[in-house]
Amino acid sequence: MELSVKFDLTYPESLSHGKLLLKTFFGWLYVGILHGIILAFYGIWVDILLFISWWAILFREKFPESMFKTIVNYIRWCFRIGTYVNFMSNVYPPFSGGKKEVE
Repeated sequence: MELSVKFDLTYPESLSHGKLLLKTFFGWLYVGILHGIILAFYGIWVDILLFISWWAILFREKFPESMFKTIVNYIRWCFRIGTYVNFMSNVYPPFSGGKKEVE
């Protein structure tokens, strides 16, 4: 298993002025509420999985692969939200954390 982290973000050549104004004044509303509610419940589930996986690592000395993928997908989703809200991307984040190429 490869233990590296790669955070790749391409420089946006142009950003939409309308989306910029929308994100500045209403970003918390249309991104925070839609993604925030789902991520809140997903985050609770990830916390439970982290607790269970801690015990699995302690006794089996191995991170369960399905739990690992679920946690990684949650972190990916959070990073996509963060890059969109902080004006690093102009592409609305998808409602998943799967390995999907974002423009």
